[in-house]
Amino acid sequence: MKSLKEKIEARENGLLLYSFAPPKITTEKEKLQIIAEKQINRINDLAIDGLILYDIQDESHRTNEQRTFPFIQTVPPEEYFRNYLSSIKTPSIIYKSIANQTKETFNEWLSKNNDLENFVFVGASSSAQIAETNFALTDAYDLRKDQHQHLLLGGITIPERHSKKGDEHKRIFSKTEKGCSFFVSQCVYNVYESKNLLSDYHYDSIDNSYELQPIFFTLSPCGSIKTLEFMKWLGIEVPKWLYNDLKHAKDILNTSVKTSIMIADEILEFAAQKQIPVGFNVESISNKKDEIDAATEILNTIADRLKHTRKKTSAEKITAAEV
Repeated sequence: MKSLKEKIEARENGLLLYSFAPPKITTEKEKLQIIAEKQINRINDLAIDGLILYDIQDESHRTNEQRTFPFIQTVPPEEYFRNYLSSIKTPSIIYKSIANQTKETFNEWLSKNNDLENFVFVGASSSAQIAETNFALTDAYDLRKDQHQHLLLGGITIPERHSKKGDEHKRIFSKTEKGCSFFVSQCVYNVYESKNLLSDYHYDSIDNSYELQPIFFTLSPCGSIKTLEFMKWLGIEVPKWLYNDLKHAKDILNTSVKTSIMIADEILEFAAQKQIPVGFNVESISNKKDEIDAATEILNTIADRLKHTRKKTSAEKITAAEV
């Protein structure tokens, strides 16, 4: 069976990831073990190719707007995975923020954790943070390329940023040149921005003769107005018509689940037409059980869709070979 790294490097289409943030650092050890056991049972039942563990940072530097939920530091993802989730069958992708890091401290961190193999580096939330340490995301990429090439590296892409600057596909290509083999988007609620990005990425690859890397589009349910407001604070663009529908829905969670599945269907169809390798990363922004269950529903539905698509593609190939 192929490893996650092999699947990504082969630019396989339709890969599925599940993601969450580790518990708060204030959580007692006994409770951490209980939480982890529940997560292990859930993860082992999911038809996924990989698990993402986020490195949550205080992003107050990014905006003047008040945070919807107070920021509390979480257990470092590499420590949570190694100490509490080591029995899971699924390979992991560890997010690591370069905020407050120097070249020396980051190199030391990579050396201590290079057995984990799969990473996404996250840039600082403001230029002020970079100025304090003189260490930027590009420096982290260079460090990995120079001293830790065996690590599989992913990057973050933000489709909404494409509508404002029009160069997100160029950012993806630039990060690919720096060593990124896959990309994970910010949570998507505006499918049109995602399609605009895919379109420009596709045609730019033709014009400049480069290979497309897999993009995992992140989907997340929304179970309350407070979660919806937090999504906006995070920079997730929710179109006005959709915001209104969610706000006034009798069942906001169910409406958001249906919306996420429709977004996935539309992205899959659009990407298939242009042979762009895409996958999905499903998360729950909230730690409420109903929203976590809703995330599982989204993931299972997409998994069924992908299974059907693979069977259809295989049947078409067999028919074509017989002809």
